[in-house]
Amino acid sequence: MLAAVLAEGTTTINNAAMEPEIIDLQNILNKMGANISGAGSNVITIKGVEKLKNASYKIMPDRIEAGTILCSVAVTGGKVNLKEVIPEHLTPVLHKLEECGCKIETTKNSIMLQAPKKMKSIDIKTMPYPGFPTDMQSVFASMLCTTKGTSIVIENIFENRYKYTNELKRMGAKITIEGRSAIIKGVRKLTATNVKATDLRGGAALVVAALNAKGKTKIENIEYILRGYENLDKKLNNLGANIKIEEGE
Repeated sequence: MLAAVLAEGTTTINNAAMEPEIIDLQNILNKMGANISGAGSNVITIKGVEKLKNASYKIMPDRIEAGTILCSVAVTGGKVNLKEVIPEHLTPVLHKLEECGCKIETTKNSIMLQAPKKMKSIDIKTMPYPGFPTDMQSVFASMLCTTKGTSIVIENIFENRYKYTNELKRMGAKITIEGRSAIIKGVRKLTATNVKATDLRGGAALVVAALNAKGKTKIENIEYILRGYENLDKKLNNLGANIKIEEGE
């Protein structure tokens, strides 16, 4: 899309991603003078223009950050009213949280979540939007480590996206990887230890696990986490967490 905006002639993108972020990108570029249509469908058409102009635009809320915060609250048995969020962007995530036993109420731009004392195990399959997002797979898997029963997570989008599970197992999680599937047998409690983030969402999964672990967890390689989350430590601390980023980390 970005390359085609100023290209001569008309460009058609087939089999395009349909995530809300694509629509948001179309909207801001069009406000700057681009001529794009079709975002949100699998065919996007871009008619090249000579130049773009300045524009002011408010970007959409980060649905993956919102989902991460909801899972952080759920895994600790808490309650939160999350504002400045678009619930329809999180429909599959909210449905799965409800399957776990969470009580959820939504308005146009807020989500209220009340977690149960003990969440139930569920099964998850990642799918292209509007299915369950692959970027929430690791965070949910981390949350499911202490649910009652056995959960099965199937990753249908990316290969080799279970590296983080080795770090969770160091915290006492019972996870078996079989191809694209992760079989998670819930344990009563995870145990704090030193772990390393292997990627952005895997790092977020370790934060969620640490919130529900007994003792003090130290997470290394947090540059992965900081790349995709703004002030996550402060936001979670405002909800009652005890997270400190060490100087030099």
